[in-house]
Amino acid sequence: MKSSDLRDQTPDQLDDELLRLKKEQFNLRFQAASGQLQNTARVRQVRRDIARIKTIGQEKRGEAAGAASKG
Repeated sequence: MKSSDLRDQTPDQLDDELLRLKKEQFNLRFQAASGQLQNTARVRQVRRDIARIKTIGQEKRGEAAGAASKG
């Protein structure tokens, strides 16, 4: 997932994507615990995507708060 694609999304869309990734992370943890995980690199990729979404979401919320306080 590219950060440029995420920056084009609204905060609500980012929240939806974050929820989807957290569910996937949960499922990957269970697969790893039960020995059924095929793609171990996906765990790292999902974790980084979650961090990327949180960072961009925080930036967008900061911009919105800054614009509201100035206006």
